[in-house]
Amino acid sequence: MIFDIVESNQFTQELKAIASFICCDVSTSAYSFIKTLKKTIILLKNNPYLYRKSKYFDNDNVRDMVFRGYTIVYEVDKINQQIILLSIFNKNLPDFEEKNEKKF
Repeated sequence: MIFDIVESNQFTQELKAIASFICCDVSTSAYSFIKTLKKTIILLKNNPYLYRKSKYFDNDNVRDMVFRGYTIVYEVDKINQQIILLSIFNKNLPDFEEKNEKKF
């Protein structure tokens, strides 16, 4: 089974903020970070349970992927065959919003 990957609005906004922060340092680093992150996320399409159960949610379908020090929280929606990217953060745990999704 191959899953679609969907970004929540929260994930999209947080990723933009991270890219903006990285961009202040070196612009090519932000591009490289996002490109490599998206390549890593694509691997979830075939193996959605690749990463550990989330330590932030009591739900086996919510997982934590760690990438270069950032935690990406995602939910596996088996019914709709989707992986929903909920949030990306470094050290500060965000408030998790409702899932407002867009295709990845």
